Amino acid sequence: MGQIIMVVDDDKAVLKSLKAVLEDEGFEVTTAESGEEALKIVQEITPDLMLLDIWMPQMDGIETLKRFKAQYPNVEVIVMTGHGSVETAVKCIKLGAYDFIEKPLDYEELILGIQRALEHQNLKQEVSLLREKEKERFTLTGTSPAICELRAQIKAVAPTDAWVLIQGENGTGKELVARSIHLLSKRANRPWVDVNCAAIPEELIESELFGHEKGAYTGASYMKKGKFDMAHTGTLFLDEIGDLSLKAQAKVLRILQEQSFTRVGGTKVIKVDVRVIAATNKDLEHEIEAGRFRKDLYFRLNVVPLVVPPLRKRAEDIPALIDVFQSSLSQSTGIAPKQYSDSAIKVLKRYSWPGNVRELKNLVERLMIMLNKPVIEEEDIPPPYGKGIKEETPWPNLFDIPHLKEAKAQFERLYIEKKLKECNWNISLAAEQMGIERSHLHKKIKLLQIG
Repeated sequence: MGQIIMVVDDDKAVLKSLKAVLEDEGFEVTTAESGEEALKIVQEITPDLMLLDIWMPQMDGIETLKRFKAQYPNVEVIVMTGHGSVETAVKCIKLGAYDFIEKPLDYEELILGIQRALEHQNLKQEVSLLREKEKERFTLTGTSPAICELRAQIKAVAPTDAWVLIQGENGTGKELVARSIHLLSKRANRPWVDVNCAAIPEELIESELFGHEKGAYTGASYMKKGKFDMAHTGTLFLDEIGDLSLKAQAKVLRILQEQSFTRVGGTKVIKVDVRVIAATNKDLEHEIEAGRFRKDLYFRLNVVPLVVPPLRKRAEDIPALIDVFQSSLSQSTGIAPKQYSDSAIKVLKRYSWPGNVRELKNLVERLMIMLNKPVIEEEDIPPPYGKGIKEETPWPNLFDIPHLKEAKAQFERLYIEKKLKECNWNISLAAEQMGIERSHLHKKIKLLQIG
């Protein structure tokens, strides 16, 4: 079945000749002698493209175009007229027409115009599908209360231009959250530019963020746009913002406040329209108290705060995450996904996951590649995730220690050591799990001579 073209014209001779020409080109053609008739026909047959005359009695082409586009925004329309004017052409293009052709028609030119319009339509459909796939790729997985709440917060903030500060441990998926916000925003079709603040040397921060003019310094042989310039009208993601030096923070604060900057070595002030999303794995309020982060920059960024929960607080999402990771790897490698027994899932849910979702993803890929069996059992889960975590030196019998003070100290030492091992010696994470301040844990480690 060929592509369907609808021709709308009150001139029967034009309809007849166009129908013959287009059918010779392999198209299916349906015709209408008025706008009213065309709008009735499209309820039954949706065309791939419409050729529309402007000057018709009763409902003219402009009104027909307006109503048709309201119902079928993705179908291209080529407008035809024997009394063309620039003003009419501009009005039609604003209403969504793809092209404007004057009569008498040059059939070769018309066929080329139709082919270009259909190619443009196909391209739009492909881009739309890619965007939908992109949204799926950056969708949060899980049904835990913590994830459902975060998903609702993203849905609320995304359509606005509000700046967002995302906080969470390493591996929780902060960039995933940032991408979700961008893809659900009004800027989804505009640039997405990410900056890893921890990876930029301090001496290059200005050039990286603001760009430089040719000859600004030795080796600057061409003009280079900075990240803020590249993100104009779109979204700028400042990842690991807590790792910026105080000097770099001052420079970033200035551009965030003014939404304008000057390239290194330049004098021209460049205005930008950028939505900023920042992320950090650090407790910025603690960093402010320690003098390592500017309070004014924190308040500038922290318009809408979002917290990504660690995996240990959403363990019920582990089966769904495993399915997503296995599906992705299976598509790229052809390896068949595994099944996980109930006991294997229970083991994984008991683990503390200091590396969070990223650590789970690595383990799932490892088991999928290395195990040549369809079902993963509890005994297949390697240390420290499975039984191996119990294969430690047994604790001494604290009841054999004569003095309470000594027994208490011994218990604290063993307990803290165990928690630190589970958290890969991440002191901030261990302190959070134990429900104590990081500074208090540091004192305990020193006092009990741990490590």
